[in-house]
Amino acid sequence: MAARLDSAHHGESGLICFTFNPKEGIDNPALVITDDPEPDQSLVPRLCQLKRLEGQRFGFYLWMDQSSRGFEVRDVEPWSPAEHSGLRDGDRVLEVNEEYVNNMDFYRVVRKIQSCGLLLFLLVLRREGYQQAVSTGMDLQTLAKASKGDCWSRPRLCHISRHLGHGLGMTIVPVQGQKGQYMVRTVTDGPAEKAGVCTGDRLIWLNGVMVSTLTHSTLNRIVKKSGDSVTVLVIDSESESCNVRRKMPILPVVSECCSLPHTAKTMHLVKGHDGYGFLLKQEKLAGTQLKVHVLREVDVGSPAEGAQMENGDLLLAVNGKPVESMEHENIVREIRQSGDKVTLTSISLPGRDFYRKLGISPLLFHDKSPLQDDRQQTADGCLSYPTVCVQEREETGSGFHSDCVPLSQEL
Repeated sequence: MAARLDSAHHGESGLICFTFNPKEGIDNPALVITDDPEPDQSLVPRLCQLKRLEGQRFGFYLWMDQSSRGFEVRDVEPWSPAEHSGLRDGDRVLEVNEEYVNNMDFYRVVRKIQSCGLLLFLLVLRREGYQQAVSTGMDLQTLAKASKGDCWSRPRLCHISRHLGHGLGMTIVPVQGQKGQYMVRTVTDGPAEKAGVCTGDRLIWLNGVMVSTLTHSTLNRIVKKSGDSVTVLVIDSESESCNVRRKMPILPVVSECCSLPHTAKTMHLVKGHDGYGFLLKQEKLAGTQLKVHVLREVDVGSPAEGAQMENGDLLLAVNGKPVESMEHENIVREIRQSGDKVTLTSISLPGRDFYRKLGISPLLFHDKSPLQDDRQQTADGCLSYPTVCVQEREETGSGFHSDCVPLSQEL
C-alpha cells in the first residue's frame, strides 16, 4: 500500500517519528522505493531473421575467433538481407535456426547456414556482451535458452508411415474458437507417437502445406489421399506461445528432424589411375523445367563404385558446398580444384522428389560435416586449424614462419 511521511516530530524516546499521507507519497529521501534494476541489454540475445532471394547471398562473413572459439559476424554488406535483419559487425552467433552452435565445429555451422534455403534465423550477442559473459563464466547456452522462456522446445518434423491395423495412429482436432488452428491426438504406441508426435501437439504443417489455410474437411481429405505416409510439422502448445511472443515463425528450417526417409549420402573419393570413375551430367527432371546434376556411368571397380555411388543419384554438394543452383561448368571446376580427393553428397531420385514436395532442401537435416577430414589432430588430441604461411627471404636463405588466422566464410 502506498504511504508517505506527512510530518516529522520527536517522540518521547528522542527518535524521529513520521506520519503517512497516502495522497502525497514519501517525503523522507531515505525511504525512496526503487524498481528492480534493468537487465544489462548487452547480455540480451537478439533474434535476426534473414530472408534472401534465389541466387542472392545473405551478405556477411562468418569468422571463427580461435582465442574464444566463438563465431563472429564480419563485413555485413550494405542493403543486404543481413543488414536489413539488424545483424551488425562484431555480433557473436549463439544459435543458427534455433540450434545452439557455440560448441560446434566451424564447418558444420557453415554447412547449416548454406543448407537452410532462403530463410536464416540467427540468435546473436553484441561483441561486448559476449566478452563480458565469457569473462564472468556465464553459460552461453543457458543465456540463449533464457531468451525463449522456460517451457520452450523446437518444433518437430515427423514422417508417419501408415500401419495396416492402426492407420496413422492420430486424429486431427480443430481448436475450439480458433479458426485454422488444429491439435493432434495420438494412439498410444501408434505410428504417429512412434514418429515423434505427442497428444496435444499443435499441427502447423502437413505435407508441405500450412494447415492454417485449410478447413478441417480439407485436412481430412488430404490425409486420406496421402497414401502410405504423411509428413507433419508439430509443436507443443507452450512452445507455440513462446514463438508467438518472440514473433518467430514455426517452419521446417528451425525444426528438429524425426524419422525422415531418403537421407542424403556422403561419399569420400580418392582419385585412381583413371580418375574417379563416373560421369556428371546436367539433365531436366521429368515433367519439369528444373535442371539437376546427375551422377552417371559409374565404372566397375572405380573409386566412385567403392564409395557406393549409384547411377542416377542427384548431386547435392561438393566438399560441403551446395551445388544444386550452380552451373554444370562451375561444379566440374569445383571437383577438379579439389585435387586427388573430393567429397560428394548425393541423394536418390525418389529422395529428391520427396523433399521437393515438402519444399525443403535434402541437405537441411544432413548434419555430418563432409569437411571434417580436412582438419588435423595434434599429438594431444586437440584440433589444429589451417594456417597461413608467409615466406621471408633473409641473408641466410629462405625461412618460414606461420601465423594462425581465424577461419572465415562468405555467406
